[in-house]
Amino acid sequence: MGWVVSGTDLWLLVVILVLVAVAAVLAASETAITRMTRSRAAALAEHDPRGGGRVRRIVDNLERDLNAVYLAVNITQTVQAALVGVLAGRLFGPIGVAVGIFLNVVVLFTLAEAAPKTWALQHTERAALLTAPLVEGIGRLLRWPARALFGVANVVLPGKGLKKGPFVTEEEILALAEEAAEASVIEESERELIESIIDFGDTVVREIMVPRPDVVAVDDDATVTGTVEVAISRGLSRLPVYGESSDDVVGIVYAKDAFEAERAGRGDRPVTEVARPAHFVPETKRVSELLAEMQARKTHIAVVVDEYGGTAGLVTMEDLLEELVGEIHDEFDPAAAEVERLSDGAALVPGSLNLGDLNEELDLSLPEGNWDTVGGLVFGTLGRVPVAGDSVVVDGVRLRVERVDGRRVTRVRIEARESAAGAAGGEAG
Repeated sequence: MGWVVSGTDLWLLVVILVLVAVAAVLAASETAITRMTRSRAAALAEHDPRGGGRVRRIVDNLERDLNAVYLAVNITQTVQAALVGVLAGRLFGPIGVAVGIFLNVVVLFTLAEAAPKTWALQHTERAALLTAPLVEGIGRLLRWPARALFGVANVVLPGKGLKKGPFVTEEEILALAEEAAEASVIEESERELIESIIDFGDTVVREIMVPRPDVVAVDDDATVTGTVEVAISRGLSRLPVYGESSDDVVGIVYAKDAFEAERAGRGDRPVTEVARPAHFVPETKRVSELLAEMQARKTHIAVVVDEYGGTAGLVTMEDLLEELVGEIHDEFDPAAAEVERLSDGAALVPGSLNLGDLNEELDLSLPEGNWDTVGGLVFGTLGRVPVAGDSVVVDGVRLRVERVDGRRVTRVRIEARESAAGAAGGEAG
């Protein structure tokens, strides 16, 4: 049975081919502008003020232009798919719908999606320069329709809606950073900093604070001279001042204030005379919020309180910055590493070590549910106050208590991965 091709069919075919070409160019432009960083756009602008300058303007207004491109892609693909269905129906009759779907899903996807996006990934700068005029034109033409549609979406969707346009998830950012590090586009240290910045937003104060048992403090009846001696012997610049108990923090004494008072002949005066008001924060406060708060208040230390109002610990500006850039050691910090690797493959760690840091250091996946430290994990799994020699097996990893100070787990041996078979979850050694 022969096909009868009319002039209308030929015009439909021409329009479809044009739309496929337009869709391919839009796919390449979408990939190019989303992969283009500000630094690369700035470099292009320096070498090519006209074309590169256009790319830089697009990157600087990415929300506006990218939303317009998305709308253009949607319009082009929808119209093209509809026309393919019409043409297939005219040419093939009842089976035309199946033919149209096959063409759109297989052939046209390859020509208008996969191929141009792959080429744009391989030639990002060239694709960005070639498609920049089109992107700018679409941005001017469809800017207001795109905003109107996003406005409708904001009404339909709860919460913040889409007013900031397309989003990139943290996982996608981390994956891109990993790929960039593997391709030597960025240094490994830069990748680690990106990961630290993202984790920084999810970390709460409880995870990084100095716990109350480790806090060095002075009583409110201590003298200025006595406080100076404590500050010098422990290498501290700020100390909390306790009242009736450790839950009664009456202020923070700065070592420099105590030094000045002693030089002025007031060494026998109570330390409360030179103490400053303490800043209190809940243990569930996010560290990113606390950093901004401490910068605004121009303070470097805060007292962390638990849900009952008791003192949970202390957090300093140094603790916050170490979450971003890693450990900051000075002459007063102990030189020993937190994780001591042994010759038999095991490791010795302090009970106060953060579980997230341990997992990263030893490539483990110990649960970080209701506890933040290695000692907390042992406590929670064992179900009682541990004693030296107790051990638990969690996810195939044995944690053996090596040292206990009172009721605190101070040293834990982490043995290599092993089968938990034959080992009770809370066996005592």
